[in-house]
Amino acid sequence: MAKSFEIAILGGGPGGYVAAIRAAQLGYKTVVIDKDNLGGVCLNWGCIPTKSLLKNAELFDKIKNHSGDFGISVKEVSFDFSKIIKRSRDVSDRITKNVELLIKKNKIERVRGFGKLVSKNQIDVFDNEGKKTDSINADKIIIATGARAKNLPNIPVDRKVIITSTEAMNLAEQPKEMIIIGAGAIGVEFAYFYSVLGTKVTLIEMMENILPIEDKEVSQTLEKSFRKRGIEIHTSTSVEKVSVKGKIAHITITKNGEQKELIADTVLSAVGVTGNVEGFGLEELGVELYKNHIKVDKETYRTNIENIFAVGDVVGPPWLAHVASAEGIHCVETIKGLHPASINYENIPGCTYCQPQVASIGLTEAKAIEQGYEIKIGKFPFMASGKAFAAGEREGFVKLIFDAKYGELLGAHIIGAEATEMIAELGIAKSLEATYESIVKTIHAHPTLSESIMEAAANAYGESIHI
Repeated sequence: MAKSFEIAILGGGPGGYVAAIRAAQLGYKTVVIDKDNLGGVCLNWGCIPTKSLLKNAELFDKIKNHSGDFGISVKEVSFDFSKIIKRSRDVSDRITKNVELLIKKNKIERVRGFGKLVSKNQIDVFDNEGKKTDSINADKIIIATGARAKNLPNIPVDRKVIITSTEAMNLAEQPKEMIIIGAGAIGVEFAYFYSVLGTKVTLIEMMENILPIEDKEVSQTLEKSFRKRGIEIHTSTSVEKVSVKGKIAHITITKNGEQKELIADTVLSAVGVTGNVEGFGLEELGVELYKNHIKVDKETYRTNIENIFAVGDVVGPPWLAHVASAEGIHCVETIKGLHPASINYENIPGCTYCQPQVASIGLTEAKAIEQGYEIKIGKFPFMASGKAFAAGEREGFVKLIFDAKYGELLGAHIIGAEATEMIAELGIAKSLEATYESIVKTIHAHPTLSESIMEAAANAYGESIHI
């Protein structure tokens, strides 16, 4: 006999489990269905374990290359690659167990298995052998099945020589040479991680700059930093084909009409993601899809079927965990009739956790001009920051973009130490429609890296004190 719930959530990632907890808080009898550990790609194979790997790399780099700057003598430094990987997995396991505890604490039913919609109110659950193990009835269903690495026909992933990010964070041995196809956040983070540990890394990007969605000046600064690290970078470059001969990958690339062949023992495909829409009964039920994602009304996250909703990566970009969580909460609150304010997709922070870190929110300089704004730009380099100088973190800058007419903050871009933490201040500022004056007149503690935000705002209007 089918179990009955008010809300059933298919998928336990940052969109699904957060929606489940919020639903329980609002008094709904809730179930969350997932065949794997809760936390989705983010907690199991993405956000959290990669940050563990990146912290290892940052620490190793500091000790090996910069300890002398701090008067600390280290005669010999080495690392154990297998222990680095194990630490990452241990961190992930601990976090996912905490999520399971949160689900239990909030009295949410947890069903393990692969869920498939068989009607607009029923989900059947199957085990790994395809045997039906459960049946769930629900008044409302929220689909939060996430996304996975995109496969392209000219990059045939075999998960041995040609791998995805999942394999990249769980390799048994460190590659000698790695070619990374795609220089978005995933590609750039792995390029930093493996290059610090001594792997010869080549980064290939079809767009003009690495991190192509970031402000051009930021991308170019990161590119210079990466080249100094010995990372080989090919931008405005297309990958024609990838093949494996023996245990070596051969990559044919084209740049400016000229073809060239590269070889490496490992190729990481980081060309983007695609929604997990197959096998869940969506098409049979008539749930409308668009470009391999579920089409929803972004005010309610309702699909074309009245009682079925969808949130997170499965509904399309931006493919970010914090967006999925925000959508999950918004969706449940909408179901409850609380009329939450719409999510402002122009005010979503983006973060890349290499060193130097990159973080941004709002419009780039090019986008602001394209949209017809007359702008004022303020910049403040970390080399002029006392705190950055003392901490040995002088690389990078803060760049703020203001509407010249009203002084409103349009965009913020940071490259440097702790950029991913500093961006939160600018997210609040932008959500409150802050002007340059309100940022400048907010007294920032000294000495801090965050003072650079105040100084950048002042610089836009010729008022910066320290540059």
